[in-house]
Amino acid sequence: MTVPPPVVVWHSLLAELIDVAHFVGPSGLAAIVQDSAARAGMGVTIHLVDHEQERLRALTRDLAVDPDAPLPEPLPVGGSIAGRAFMTLTPLIRHGAEPGVWMPIVNGTERIGVLEVRVPAGTDPTAPETVAGARLLAGLIGHMITSMTSYGDAIAKARRSRPMTPAAELLWQLLPPLTFATDHFVLAAVLEPCYEVGGDAFDYTVDDGLARFAVYDGVGKGMPAALTTAVALGASRASRRAGADLAGVAEAVDTALKSQFTDSRFVTAVLGEFDLKAGRLRYVGAGHPPPVLLRRGKAVRALAGGRRTPLGVPAPTPVAQERLEPGDRILFYSDGVTEARDEHGALFGLERLVDLVERHAEDGLPIAETVRRISHAVRDHQGGPPSDDATLLLLEWSQAAARRSVP
Repeated sequence: MTVPPPVVVWHSLLAELIDVAHFVGPSGLAAIVQDSAARAGMGVTIHLVDHEQERLRALTRDLAVDPDAPLPEPLPVGGSIAGRAFMTLTPLIRHGAEPGVWMPIVNGTERIGVLEVRVPAGTDPTAPETVAGARLLAGLIGHMITSMTSYGDAIAKARRSRPMTPAAELLWQLLPPLTFATDHFVLAAVLEPCYEVGGDAFDYTVDDGLARFAVYDGVGKGMPAALTTAVALGASRASRRAGADLAGVAEAVDTALKSQFTDSRFVTAVLGEFDLKAGRLRYVGAGHPPPVLLRRGKAVRALAGGRRTPLGVPAPTPVAQERLEPGDRILFYSDGVTEARDEHGALFGLERLVDLVERHAEDGLPIAETVRRISHAVRDHQGGPPSDDATLLLLEWSQAAARRSVP
């Protein structure tokens, strides 16, 4: 009997998955992946990172071993080989009785989880065709998870450790992915408390060499704040897609908030656009903490230009400019980060925040991992999720940062 070469096995597996996935919803994804892998002589388990990015949760049990077994215990992101693969976006090899590969799952550059691939005994898990095949399989699964999530609740439920408030549910449905990159530009964001967030949000779009982005903080808490921020997001996107410049977007949000609410609703924000070729940043600060520019790993200054009143309180909208250098980073944050307090009332503070960003600039990790670690430092300082919404958005204009954003 002729054994097909490994490359053919992997390609057959991918082709079968693409073929059978057309009529499968989110709840059936893990099963078709496991069935197809089993026919190729392999075992796989999909582990999805939870919203707080603390644990990797199995999407389903291994049906080939025991269909009635309970779900495996979640794997910690910090302190497990799977977590290390997720944090560093590096494939990690497992030797021994169950050889295999822990392969990060991404869609584009959005980190989704880790694929556990178990190859037959006697197979070399370090072989280039094995690692390349696992990378292709994880990439396909990443695309499938992203495209299928909106068709059912199974994937969304698998990523949650507890229920989400209606306000948080509304906002998360409006947000773009946490991470995006081109070949020389990366941005990553995080939003806390992920299950109870109300008024904070972020947004971005990258088209024709121009990145446009924003960080928002709606007044109040809970659903009223979420609705306020949702109107701001909707108005900014509608005006941006109609061709408005930064000042025009701010004025459109002013008008929308004034027309939709009879009380004094407002949203603090930083609106920005960055020319990816020329390195020119233009921005507006609408009552929001100014972003921080970091150069060669050190904070240079706060970008305090373009100041005006919060959105919803109409005022002239000046637009500031800044010329960036390759490798520069810009940190955007909401006051829920710097004003987080420990049990003694001590603020987390801007100095501590900047110090963390500077120290992580030297570790060579993906930007998404830097943002995750900083958000967890805020949580640890406070002894739990922030009592106020806390948003971080970090940008870097760098080819090296872009390369670190994929496995």
